[in-house]
Amino acid sequence: MTAPLALALGDPAGIGPEIVAKSWMMRESHLLPPFFVVGSREGLQAVWDGPIVSIADPSEAAACFAHALPLLQLGDGNPVTPGAPDLEGARNAFDALELALGLTRSGAASALVTGPVSKAQLYQVGFTHPGQTEFVAERCGISAEMVVMMLVGPTLKTVPVTTHIPFQDVPGALTIERIVAKARTTVKGLQRQFGIAEPRLAVAGLNPHAGESGSLGREEIDIVIPAIERLREEGFDVSGPHAADAMFHEKRRATYDAALCLYHDQALVPLKTLHFDEGVNMTLGLPIVRTAPDHGTAFEIAGKNIADPGAMIAALRTAAACAERIGQA
Repeated sequence: MTAPLALALGDPAGIGPEIVAKSWMMRESHLLPPFFVVGSREGLQAVWDGPIVSIADPSEAAACFAHALPLLQLGDGNPVTPGAPDLEGARNAFDALELALGLTRSGAASALVTGPVSKAQLYQVGFTHPGQTEFVAERCGISAEMVVMMLVGPTLKTVPVTTHIPFQDVPGALTIERIVAKARTTVKGLQRQFGIAEPRLAVAGLNPHAGESGSLGREEIDIVIPAIERLREEGFDVSGPHAADAMFHEKRRATYDAALCLYHDQALVPLKTLHFDEGVNMTLGLPIVRTAPDHGTAFEIAGKNIADPGAMIAALRTAAACAERIGQA
């Protein structure tokens, strides 16, 4: 029997509890597999009066999933006010992430799904990583440079080569080796988790018009093209560098399986424009499957019953499909 998914609730004052509860309520229409929540009961009850069953072990989740949301409860029963984050909530989110990750690494859960957190809040309780991606990588014994953050939507997958750094630092952070390493991890992830035997990668340029043969910048000539040539020598199907303003329309998207982008917004703007309510953030290069909805805590709408659960549902479905594919390999 397949182990259930572990879902770290995220910040209990954000929209995580609402979209988790809505996902469970829509479990049948979206064919969601059993999952259990790790985190604050008070966060869930602050926005939802549905059935919750406390479990002591992930193995109990499947039996009760049909009639109640399984919960591995963390916290001391402190009240939660939606939209009003505090340090106790940040500690709860941190602890939930740690426990859910540990259960997934042990095999008690088949995959890890992480709810939205506030990094500003987490930094106040001892979190020292740029994001959950880097934290999960470290706990799995993988260098952050060796993992890939992939954004997944129904018609587009993008990978930022550089992630959470100021834009002015991007050119200096780009190297031939970094692009090649991210591309290799992306290809392996597409093969292992998505079943694409021979993935096609499209690499974006950094400058307008991909540098216009050097007249608008030399990064393409000095870094991007040599990286593409090295990847082709290794047998990978890689095209580019492409002008970023023309590589995301429908016809062009049909020519590649993933777009390798050179900075954060170059990857996330097209994904969120096309698939804002169903975008999934997943980490490739780990020994486990990890996904997350591609949005934040949205404290400003927490508790108003207007949060769309689409991205959380997509994260759960993607995690289950990838875990099943790996299990069958």
